[in-house]
Amino acid sequence: MFDDREDAGRKLGQALAKYAGKGAIVLAIPRGGVEVGCEVARRLKADFSIIVARKLPLPSDPEAGFGAIAEDGSTFIVGHAAAWIGEEEIERIKQEQKQEIRRRIKVLRKGRPLPDIKGRTVILVDDGIAMGSTMRASIALARRKGAGKVVVAVPVTGPETAEEIGSLADEIVVLEVPRFFRAVAQAYRNWYDVSDEEVIALLERCERDKDWS
Repeated sequence: MFDDREDAGRKLGQALAKYAGKGAIVLAIPRGGVEVGCEVARRLKADFSIIVARKLPLPSDPEAGFGAIAEDGSTFIVGHAAAWIGEEEIERIKQEQKQEIRRRIKVLRKGRPLPDIKGRTVILVDDGIAMGSTMRASIALARRKGAGKVVVAVPVTGPETAEEIGSLADEIVVLEVPRFFRAVAQAYRNWYDVSDEEVIALLERCERDKDWS
């Protein structure tokens, strides 16, 4: 288990040591991935920013999702979701999440564009992968933006998801792959939902420490 996201980020950074000083860029998925990603970037002396992707929630169960959409419009939708949700409903939900994506870019990234990643090694970081929809959408964005190499790095996920996401990325680094994986939270002693305010504070700290001295 990890003590918290900072602990997980330190350990993940150690596992990614071969990328230290190699010009990689770490892109964290907010909110939970930001503290992990900041610690990874610190240890790799890498550029750091956030990539905004949102789950597409089921109308009947907002905690569950049928896909995800990234900030450039890259979308992943599970199987035949349109058959049991309907195309109009899917489009409505996508538009709602696009609005939230725009809000997060404005508030969390202060309206700044995603850094240019063309030809670069991009390390996509989250605090764990549950179903994997937001990570799939993030991988699609990185491909569309011309990333030279896409590395997915997370502290924990399940065996099947690790295999599926690994097939989409050029490399996947996962510290813990529990046989009986239920939720990301099970890998953390101190787990809580992260607020916008905490993310902003973390990003400001990372900005101050960007020389990683």
